Amino acid sequence: MKIVLFGATGHIGGAILDEALARGHDVTAVVRDPSRLTKHHAHLHVVTGDVAQPNTWAAAAKGADAVIASLSARRSGNPNDIAAAAKTLLDSLPAANVKRLLWVGGAGSLDVAPGVRVIDDPHFPTAWKPEAEAQAKALDVFRASKADIDWTYISPAALIEDGARTGQYRVGGDTLLTDSNGVSRITVPDYAVALLDRLDKHDALRRRITVAY
Repeated sequence: MKIVLFGATGHIGGAILDEALARGHDVTAVVRDPSRLTKHHAHLHVVTGDVAQPNTWAAAAKGADAVIASLSARRSGNPNDIAAAAKTLLDSLPAANVKRLLWVGGAGSLDVAPGVRVIDDPHFPTAWKPEAEAQAKALDVFRASKADIDWTYISPAALIEDGARTGQYRVGGDTLLTDSNGVSRITVPDYAVALLDRLDKHDALRRRITVAY
């Protein structure tokens, strides 16, 4: 497949890039600073662009089988950029004849009890709240969109960390997944596996899912 990837220089985005290339996909990485992407591969193409400016990447995205977005506001310092990016992609991709969008979401908006989200826990780290709230707003953007595109918003477990690629995971919906010990976790490589599986299987269309062990 021809994939356009935003966020390839990030930690999760880099794992998604590795997994996509390992599966034989043709990946166009749209990055603001190409010098930060040091990987070289016959099926990797790099385009200088900014998700907020479709004119910088629309030509590269035209006719792609899917777009994957792994975005953060850490560099810009403006959490509002996350929901804005979601809206920009939803509004712009249909014109580029792109029918599939996969979004690296947050865990903060997952339910832990009726009407109670992960982010509502008083012990939720304060430093994580701006981005968690921004990702919750992005989810609202997806759910309100009427765009002609099959999107999937993929929330990780509460803890996503470095570790092995096992290829094993469970898929849930809007509720936080935990193991038999009450722990919610997944490694970055296995999150990438789960995301690319959604693309290859063409499932979980127009809804939010979560993946964890």
